[in-house]
Amino acid sequence: MTTDTQQDDLTDGPVLAEGVDEEPVEHNRRIFSGNTYLAIAGVSAFYALFHMAALNGWSISGWTGIEIPLLPVFPMETWNFRIVHIAGALILGFLLYSGRAFPDAEADSHSPLDYLAMAALLPALYACYTAIGFALQIQGGVMWNGMDAGIRSAEIYHFGVPLLIATIAGIVLGWLRPRVRGTIAPADLVLGVCGVGVAIYLITIFGTLMRNSTGTPFAPIGMSLAAVAGTVLIMELTRRVAGMALIVIAGVFLLYVFVGDMLPGFLNAPDITWERFFSQVYTDAGILGPTTAVSSTYIILFIIFAAFLQASKVGDYFVNFAFAMAGRARGGPAKVAIFASGLMGMINGTSAGNVVATGSLTIPLMKKVGYKPTTAGAVEAAASTGGQIMPPIMGAGAFIMAEITGIPYTDIAVAAIIPAVLYFVSIYFMVDFEAAKLGMRGMREDELPKLKDMVRRVFLFLPIIILIAALFMGYSVIRAGTLATASAAVVSWFTPYRMGLRSVTKAFELAGIMSIQIIAVCACAGIIVGVISLTGVGARFSSVLLNIAEANQLLALFFAMCIAILLGMGMPTTAAYAVAASVVAPGLVQLGIPLLTAHFFVFYFAVVSAITPPVALASYAAAGISGANPMATSVASFKIGISAFIVPFMFFYNGAILMEGTWFEVIRAGITAIFGVFLLSSGVQGWWVGNRAATPIRVGLLLVALCMIAGGLITDLIGIGGAIALYLIAKATQAKATA
Repeated sequence: MTTDTQQDDLTDGPVLAEGVDEEPVEHNRRIFSGNTYLAIAGVSAFYALFHMAALNGWSISGWTGIEIPLLPVFPMETWNFRIVHIAGALILGFLLYSGRAFPDAEADSHSPLDYLAMAALLPALYACYTAIGFALQIQGGVMWNGMDAGIRSAEIYHFGVPLLIATIAGIVLGWLRPRVRGTIAPADLVLGVCGVGVAIYLITIFGTLMRNSTGTPFAPIGMSLAAVAGTVLIMELTRRVAGMALIVIAGVFLLYVFVGDMLPGFLNAPDITWERFFSQVYTDAGILGPTTAVSSTYIILFIIFAAFLQASKVGDYFVNFAFAMAGRARGGPAKVAIFASGLMGMINGTSAGNVVATGSLTIPLMKKVGYKPTTAGAVEAAASTGGQIMPPIMGAGAFIMAEITGIPYTDIAVAAIIPAVLYFVSIYFMVDFEAAKLGMRGMREDELPKLKDMVRRVFLFLPIIILIAALFMGYSVIRAGTLATASAAVVSWFTPYRMGLRSVTKAFELAGIMSIQIIAVCACAGIIVGVISLTGVGARFSSVLLNIAEANQLLALFFAMCIAILLGMGMPTTAAYAVAASVVAPGLVQLGIPLLTAHFFVFYFAVVSAITPPVALASYAAAGISGANPMATSVASFKIGISAFIVPFMFFYNGAILMEGTWFEVIRAGITAIFGVFLLSSGVQGWWVGNRAATPIRVGLLLVALCMIAGGLITDLIGIGGAIALYLIAKATQAKATA
């Protein structure tokens, strides 16, 4: 990304954003060249294309009448599709991501440990061979069951034990082997083969009546052994692509399964054997449940959509459009960060990813116009986090909410409009008042892209418009996403970045790579969901919330907020919401809170956990760009996004914020809430009536802001009256000071 003045044939002024669409390369991601690159790129593109074909029911035989052996028939059976979805991510993930970060000085490409890895490949291949043998036996008429001694022995000694030996060996050797960035480690090949073995066995056995035996003593032991290996593989890939936070939380939940019967109070759980738990965790009650259901459908579809937008350089346009719109305002780059992050957030699935995409341009420019490094990083972190609540895509959270609640996706997207506006408006006020206090200027006309050039290219918004229009015309999310993806390729033909066959292939390749993290995270979150489902801890947590609510309902909401933020710390938004929705949301519903309100409450706090100290992923990513202290940046971003911690309580006290009510109620709630957020920002920043506010004025502003945010008619009138009084007091004080 640069800040030069390179131009294309549609732009006369400076082009500030270049390379916003380029994916950052993680510290442990391999970079290939030559034939290896072509092979990995082909696997990645095929993986993404497979999902597009499966979701739309494309068929070569249906189109041409030609039958090709071994091709799957679309649409696939649900569990089989999700198993293949996870297995593909495991294969691609282990090929692309090393067990540890690559050093500056790389070691020799060959290591003695590779011979051990080659040896470990033998039991992995043997487990796959055995699973294929099971499939052939079942095809030949063998009635598979979990009680037959011969079947049990074969599953343990010829499938399970070799599979677990290879899995453990692959992980350990992957940790120990010296890393070389341009080569695939044999240990990671072993892990990929183990992922294939798990998939072959589970697809085979779930195709029999044994599918109904999961979670019972009658389940085949191989089911539990395959699930153990699959769980370990998922957690290892998640560690590689998303860090340790989710692994620690998943590890605590897994430990709870086996020690819960020894814990006191509401934490006490039934005694569950490992065979019973693992025979159920790799089903739709756990790993193959709502989180993977969403990642295998909506999420990967919109990742493909985002990849097509990136290939057509729409991200660059979004940022340049934001510069043209907001760059002239005081503290211009900070306001650009807000607009750009909102636009990029619609197509970017993570807060930290949004920070890296837009912050590498906006943060240096914010520092250039006078913002401190800490503030610059905090503004970008807070703005990028808001992208997760920006309709229509909402960082994939809306799709999981729709899957869990059964509420139509379009209803969720509409309900998110006012909360998203409130979030971005509050950040705008915060940075504007900060710029006013520091006497900052905007950017000069000659430093910015020309607005008329940006308007000439406004057709680049068409894919987003088509997506929204198709959804509200009644098309399914899959069909709407596919149409929007196709339109992204079409609009590129009117730009210098026309998408031909090579660009389309590159977009599918990029989509496959981009999907790995979110798929691993969703599968790992599914492990936690499975624990909650089997142990019943979610229901017991709900009873605790009910007991607290008997004393004070607001206290119960505060407690739910703390749990949602705590569960979300260090986790991507999608996983944070999925876990919190399983633990916290049912309790809120039992309090009598409407289903949509309860889930939005949880979702909002799962999102803002990315800017909540001490573990604030978005703030840490921004601090890495700004050069500021990570903890100081997270505290500053928490302050800038403070209204986001109040808005969810507004859902509870005023349902019109979520579009529930008459148009008059919704409009009044929106206007008064925006005014309340304005007053809150003034109080927090200490800027009122064009001047710094004294402490009593600031306290008064905070109080009247809360009255406006509460949403009742009486509280609104009190808030308006209080604001007028504070305005008159400030004016009178200023007049005395100048007299």
